[in-house]
Amino acid sequence: MATDIKDTARAVDAAAVMRLLPARPRLLALGEPTHGEETLLDLRNELFRQLVEQEGYRTIAIESDCLKGVVADDHITSGTGTLDEAMEHGFSHGWGAFPANRELVRWMRAYNDGRPAPEQIRFAGFDGPLEITDAASPRQALTALHHFLSTRVDEDLLPCTAETLDRLLGTDDRWTDPAAMMDPARSVGQSAEAARLRLLADDLVALLDQQMPHLLTTTSQEDRYRAHLYGRTALGLLRYHQAMADTSPARMTRLVSVRDQMMAHNLLALAARGPVFVHAHNSHLQRGKSTMRMGGTPLQWWSAGALVSTRLGEDYAFVATALGTIRHRGVDTPPPDTVEGILYALPDGHHVVDPRSLAATLTTTPHALRESPWFGYAPLNPADVATIDGLVFVKDVS
Repeated sequence: MATDIKDTARAVDAAAVMRLLPARPRLLALGEPTHGEETLLDLRNELFRQLVEQEGYRTIAIESDCLKGVVADDHITSGTGTLDEAMEHGFSHGWGAFPANRELVRWMRAYNDGRPAPEQIRFAGFDGPLEITDAASPRQALTALHHFLSTRVDEDLLPCTAETLDRLLGTDDRWTDPAAMMDPARSVGQSAEAARLRLLADDLVALLDQQMPHLLTTTSQEDRYRAHLYGRTALGLLRYHQAMADTSPARMTRLVSVRDQMMAHNLLALAARGPVFVHAHNSHLQRGKSTMRMGGTPLQWWSAGALVSTRLGEDYAFVATALGTIRHRGVDTPPPDTVEGILYALPDGHHVVDPRSLAATLTTTPHALRESPWFGYAPLNPADVATIDGLVFVKDVS
């Protein structure tokens, strides 16, 4: 059953991944079906090292807060702060506590040491400043954008003062109240102040674009990139908070859609700077619609990968990861009639699999969607195999 797949399976390395693609993509995305497994993070790290050294990739982007990522990037490129500080303040979702992420930052800083800026590698978070239970205040992004513009353009062109922003924003705990995730009435996202802030954020982003001829000659490329990052993030957060205050049945769909849209905008901006290696959950990077159940309600939305793919075409490539076992999570040997079961018949180790050979096998072999006993692991849907560019299979996670 797995003979044809075995003939085309290769050990996991950058060369094996690139052989599956027609050309080097500007965005090469590696998905994972679960979060927090060091085996997968170590594999990601090694692939990134090879992509840097063999294929000219210069940025890694992970599923972490885009604003916090600036802190880690400053340490990696300029040595700002300590490694401990970069791990504490440069990651969201608790990712800074993982040894593999620490090793990634350490290696990137060592690689950059003594290299000129054009040859350095970069780090980025591409998620919004969003946690599962709450969303950040738009204060940091809005005030940073306002400060950037106020020090570089005529004061009369600014749509508001810093004091006006501060008054409209109020205290940050109004925005970050965890109760607002489950109770729209606790959200300030549709208040008069929030509506005014969205207009001002839009005006500030428009002013940034209008002044670009001047800014091109008076500011650095990095300062301009970060100003656009602040603008994207401020608008995205204000949209997200507005959706949090929504009382319609589409509320949760709007929230997950806004999040992935923020991810997509960040990825496109990163791709404009050069080749990027992206690592996140499969559901954020796949080309098809993402699905999940929340509170018993099924949700469907277009992922960041789907949105980016429509813009970049073949300059976007998605390599999914599938797993055999995660025994410490109760995920044991997969049934033989699932995608993971078919792949489990391969010899021990990690493999890069050509999805075309797998798809051919699935057309002649009965198969089913694997059911996970653990909510944190999402098996590979057989229907998605035809939409991926490559597949990494990790037989056992320990």
